[in-house]
Amino acid sequence: MKTVGIIGGGQLGMMLAQAIHKLGGKAICLDPNPNCSAGMVCEECIVSAYDNLEGLKELGEKCDVLTYEFENVPADILKYIVSKYNIPQGVEPLFDSQNRIREKKNAQAHGLQTPRFYEIHCEEDLKEGIKKIGYPCVFKTTTLGYDGHGQVWIRKEEDIKEVKPFLSEEGILEEYIPYDYETSIIMVRNKEQIISFPMTVNYHKKGILDLCVADKEKEIFSLISASAKRFMISCGYYGILTIEFFVKGDRFYFNEMAPRPHNSGHYTIEGCNTSQYAELAKFLMNQPLTTPKLKSPTIMKNILGYNYENMIKFVPNEKTVIHDYYKKDVRPYRKMGHITFIDTTLKEYEAKYKMKFKEEEYE
Repeated sequence: MKTVGIIGGGQLGMMLAQAIHKLGGKAICLDPNPNCSAGMVCEECIVSAYDNLEGLKELGEKCDVLTYEFENVPADILKYIVSKYNIPQGVEPLFDSQNRIREKKNAQAHGLQTPRFYEIHCEEDLKEGIKKIGYPCVFKTTTLGYDGHGQVWIRKEEDIKEVKPFLSEEGILEEYIPYDYETSIIMVRNKEQIISFPMTVNYHKKGILDLCVADKEKEIFSLISASAKRFMISCGYYGILTIEFFVKGDRFYFNEMAPRPHNSGHYTIEGCNTSQYAELAKFLMNQPLTTPKLKSPTIMKNILGYNYENMIKFVPNEKTVIHDYYKKDVRPYRKMGHITFIDTTLKEYEAKYKMKFKEEEYE
């Protein structure tokens, strides 16, 4: 029986641990929060900061294999322990994804098209970048940005002042692509196989994923899938990798990647014959992978803090499954859970369920 160590104790670690248990394994997580979501289902939770080498060593000594469930684990710390413990994904995909400039350059170097971008180190860089890229554009901090954090839209000259508080650190200015929709692909690769899950159309509010729709495959998805798999192979990545793309007509642009389970893949638990968590667990436990297939149209509704009470009040039926992350601190834009709507199209969701939640405008 293998024991898997998960660096990070959020909801992604919780659902991964549940998948590991179904395969007969054990899971231990490491997180600074003793009440973290993963700690509620793991055999043990090591309470430690992510950059505490002693805590990571303790996790490594107790486990057969290690993985990480979010990007902001310090890569330099992982590089130190990767030679001592079994981290089959390695740290390269984590390192490449932790800096937006490095991430974009890596995507271009391995065959993916990105929006135009410009490196920002000072206010003069920002003004020069705007001249080259034009309005509208978006400034992002290169590190620690997620769910819309550390991002400023620049639509006119007056907006530049909103960026100034961030100019003490490195940033990136990106061209705005007036995309038709965003999509994401989740892949898992071992030494023999590379599989991918049915691609989705993703809808965001305030930079945070709101709805993930898995339905009929669009024609362009096969092209994106082939390009994403070539990228993963070219980079030498193994394990799980999610890539988000902007789609505009018959073109697609790399947005960002994550070497971990992804919010847009929650739908796979009920919507597919296998889930992103099950396939990552198989990779970690050295078991053969299963080719994912969509069972029926499926929608995942992300539940943030401002909708948590509505989730609690929601009465499930045979086509709905509630996933509560059991977080004690409820904040308006914190991810608190999700609801999966099985055998449900977007049109059906909007007619039957949308009115049960507080709604904000889509981006």
